[in-house]
Amino acid sequence: MDRLKGKVALITGGGSGMGRASCLLFAREGATVAVVDRADDAGGETVRLIGDEGGVASFIHADVADAVDVERMVDATVKAHGRLDVLFNNAGIEGPSVDLLDYGEDDWARVIAVNLTAVYRAMRAAIPHMIAQGGGVILSTASVAGLVGLARSSAYSAAKAGVIGLTRTVALEYGPHNIRANCICPGFISTPMLERVVGDRAESAVHRLVPLRRVGTAEDIARAAVYLASDEASYVTGVPFMVDGGYVAR
Repeated sequence: MDRLKGKVALITGGGSGMGRASCLLFAREGATVAVVDRADDAGGETVRLIGDEGGVASFIHADVADAVDVERMVDATVKAHGRLDVLFNNAGIEGPSVDLLDYGEDDWARVIAVNLTAVYRAMRAAIPHMIAQGGGVILSTASVAGLVGLARSSAYSAAKAGVIGLTRTVALEYGPHNIRANCICPGFISTPMLERVVGDRAESAVHRLVPLRRVGTAEDIARAAVYLASDEASYVTGVPFMVDGGYVAR
């Protein structure tokens, strides 16, 4: 406990799934959490759950696909809490499951905007604050789909591969400022997104493809995020951190 005591963390997509689990665990580990989501009720519920456990959190409404909202969420966090120690770019969408030739330009643009461009914008907004305060941590949710191919998910795979490349570049450029940048690459994780994409095929897919023979949990991702955000990972940067039950090892 208290691995994040005294730190301020901004977590996008904090209203559900891996984002909510991360918000709750960050707060349990002592962080003050800025919960960001475009769904007010869901984000507010995460803040309530944190408060019920004695933690400290605030809610910021933002659509990460909107450049103004991204700038505002970072500024609001620093204004409310005085600093920003951890930026966790977690919000994401899967997009349609279709072959490339059927992938419409509007769908492509939306998936890239939410999953990649938003990460770039949030990093640009947060890094000056981190430099001024002497360092910080940037985490982003990538995917095993950014490391291996995933059929019928061209925009999603491209965006997540982009997050990995962007993370490595930021680690190189801003390591001298004591800023670490890592991304988490989830595999089959029990979230609303997995239910939408795989549905009742998850169990058979996991049995075929995942050596540990189980679906991961949102808490598995949250625990990885806490480790990477904490001083325990002080010499870890530029890493795509796989939490996939061995999927990519195949």
